[in-house]
Amino acid sequence: MARGLGTSITETARLVGCSLSAVVSIHAKWINEVDTSSRRQGVDRPRVIEEKLRRRLSRLEKKNRRLTVAQFNAGPSASVSEHTVHRTLLDMGLCSKRPILVSLLTKCHRQLRLQRTREHRD
Repeated sequence: MARGLGTSITETARLVGCSLSAVVSIHAKWINEVDTSSRRQGVDRPRVIEEKLRRRLSRLEKKNRRLTVAQFNAGPSASVSEHTVHRTLLDMGLCSKRPILVSLLTKCHRQLRLQRTREHRD
């Protein structure tokens, strides 16, 4: 914006706090109407599980919590590894939880246990 208002490259670099070459590069991209918002655009590896498959995985997982990778791969999708499916589920916030094997103690149960331990302390 400063370059568009007519300030020099040196003044713009000093104002923004970056190098002269960065100002020249970004200004050239801005003039050519190229997206300057992200320098790392397209650096990551393409995802194996795209958004459509992520939605399908989420729907299947919520319907059947015991879904296996083989059952997921049986559908119209690319074969993906167990690690990829696990990582995707974690990204979506669907993590594994172990079922509670015992019922939770009530306030009455806790008082009775405490009373019993005090009685049998020695």
